[in-house]
Amino acid sequence: MYQDPFLQSAGSPSTTLPTIGHLIDGKLVAGGSRSQDVFNPATGRAEKRLLLADQATIAQAVASAHAAYPAWRATPPLKRARVMGRLKQLLEENADQICALLTAEHGKVVGDAQGELQRGIENVEYA
Repeated sequence: MYQDPFLQSAGSPSTTLPTIGHLIDGKLVAGGSRSQDVFNPATGRAEKRLLLADQATIAQAVASAHAAYPAWRATPPLKRARVMGRLKQLLEENADQICALLTAEHGKVVGDAQGELQRGIENVEYA
């Protein structure tokens, strides 16, 4: 079974659901005290817990993006194109896992998930 690298172990002993945090500066951040369960629409079961960002977490993410932008902007176009090409390659290599997540978490039928991913890959290719 696919193991999502962005999942954290649940925060308290009474919680058994894997917890999805926020990826900021390459680290998983909890951010905020509120959460929401993610349900598998096919079974109605809560599968994961999504940590909801508070204003401080959002500010941290925005500040991180602003701090990263000058370096990305200064990166030569050929190198940026290679990064985007690698992203496209990774999306294609992991298409089955990504589509399985879309199906489980959003209730999409497999064909819709595949089409959505393909459109995303085309956007990356265009960029």
